[in-house]
Amino acid sequence: MPISPPTTSFPATFNWGVATSAYQIEGAAAVDGRGPSIWDTFTHTPGKIIDGSTGDVACDHYHRYTEDVELIASLNVDCYRFSISWSRVQPLGYGAWNEAGFDFYSRLLDRLREKNIAAHVTLYHWDLPQGLQDQGGWLNRQTCVHFATYAAEVARRFGHRVASIATHNEPWCTANLGYGNAQFAPGVADPAAAIQVSHHLLLSHGLAMQAMRTIGAPARLGIVLNQWTATPATDSEADQAMAKLEYARSVQWFMDPIFKGRYPELALEHMDQRLFTVYPDDLATICQPIDFLGVNYYTRAFSSAEVPPRKPEGKLGFSDMGWETYPQGLTDLLVGLHQEYTLPPIFITENGMAVADQLIDGKIDDQARIDYVSRHLAALAEAMRLGVNVQGYFYWSLLDNFEWNSGYAKRFGLIYVDYQTQQRTLKASAHWYRHFIATNLLTSVEV
Repeated sequence: MPISPPTTSFPATFNWGVATSAYQIEGAAAVDGRGPSIWDTFTHTPGKIIDGSTGDVACDHYHRYTEDVELIASLNVDCYRFSISWSRVQPLGYGAWNEAGFDFYSRLLDRLREKNIAAHVTLYHWDLPQGLQDQGGWLNRQTCVHFATYAAEVARRFGHRVASIATHNEPWCTANLGYGNAQFAPGVADPAAAIQVSHHLLLSHGLAMQAMRTIGAPARLGIVLNQWTATPATDSEADQAMAKLEYARSVQWFMDPIFKGRYPELALEHMDQRLFTVYPDDLATICQPIDFLGVNYYTRAFSSAEVPPRKPEGKLGFSDMGWETYPQGLTDLLVGLHQEYTLPPIFITENGMAVADQLIDGKIDDQARIDYVSRHLAALAEAMRLGVNVQGYFYWSLLDNFEWNSGYAKRFGLIYVDYQTQQRTLKASAHWYRHFIATNLLTSVEV
């Protein structure tokens, strides 16, 4: 008699979803009163985007949201995570609100409710209104105050219609890629500025939490952080020290202020503090209760002090972004966080893989993506078995989309997008994910 393979199941209350962000899918860049964001400015600057593209049209979700909600519903998910374009609802980032922009998100929420899909909103997914950038952007402390005003307005209008509101998505990226090495908008290369920006992002989170709490909206409030483990390439003291510093600079730099009310000493010792200004009450403002923590995980950091640095073997391969597939890191990360901090419920708000997908005879066979997700869900289940309170998983992303400075060259979607025709086609991974959610059984795989 054949023996069935072992399976892993998730709680019946577990939330399954997909995720997107405004600039990456909406398009309609100058429609219905939307103001420009720093990503509009950045993408229209020659040489910034690898394929020379912009998000002016992207997936045209602004005009195709009804069709896209139907696709979301077809996947059997019960949650959808998306961001609001700040400059669509407040063109300058301060001053007058744009009712046409709010109306778009209201219509989207109506459609999601009709399909019994819970909405999880992110306030800031990197697209600062250019009007605020013109006043100094995230280097200007006043931007934190404007952000709190914006957060309160969204909570007032939508806080009773959405399941959760996250203040920021991946502030590490905003600070380090936007201000540290100029890969992302606004394109500043100044490590000292990146440190101050990271503090202002955390401060704006705290001020926004206070402002939204005052509104009294029932939505759960939190933040989304991109995180990873840091593995020393060898047992050498230099590699081990580099790994500890990497973890302190990335994960602990944001977690410690939020959950411990201080910055990690190891990171402070190695940072350019020329611009680093923290007011007396700032850390108290940052360190206040949150209802959930969003964790975005894609790969680990591999720390090598050698020149050139040693590369990971990547026994499970690499994504089209060049990122190592390392699901064990998700287990290790979550268990480590659970041991170090007193945490609220966790949602895996992003996890996914870029694959060089090809549409052949109307189909996309992306088995590598299926393998990636299977292994990471197994790793997630193991972390939950070890006591970590994880309540949901969002695949990144629903659609192929504008992948920041890579333009349209990288595809993360469960759904293939032909950018010339805007035709959407479900990939093999979409069919797999739909079936998995329906059965809630994950055949055990090597992680």
